[in-house]
Amino acid sequence: MRIGELADRTGVSVRSLRYYESQDLLTSTRTPGGQRDYLDSAVDRVLRIQEMYAAGLHSRTIVNLLPCIHDEDGTPNAVATPYLLHTLTEERARIDATIKDLHRAREVLDGVINAATDPGDPAG
Repeated sequence: MRIGELADRTGVSVRSLRYYESQDLLTSTRTPGGQRDYLDSAVDRVLRIQEMYAAGLHSRTIVNLLPCIHDEDGTPNAVATPYLLHTLTEERARIDATIKDLHRAREVLDGVINAATDPGDPAG
């Protein structure tokens, strides 16, 4: 399939698909006219990449994880590799720390909002 069809089927922009290729997250062959041509399995790969980005992983982490998650034919591995489990555990810990920081920031903002909207406060 061409890049436009892959973009339509995944909801990912053509620009993002080109970026994925530049980061070695996605591969294509070229037609004699130089157009990108993707296998049908590229749809699942792009969706998996999107899931990992949504989870907060960076492209350099994703490129290392994809071989652990997908076999060469594009199907999921039956057993996660130790590297995959270790990396995902580290990423989960990083996400947990970010969530904790965001909760603290929200509490501070709530305090400021409450103080600014307190009807008994002459400044508010």
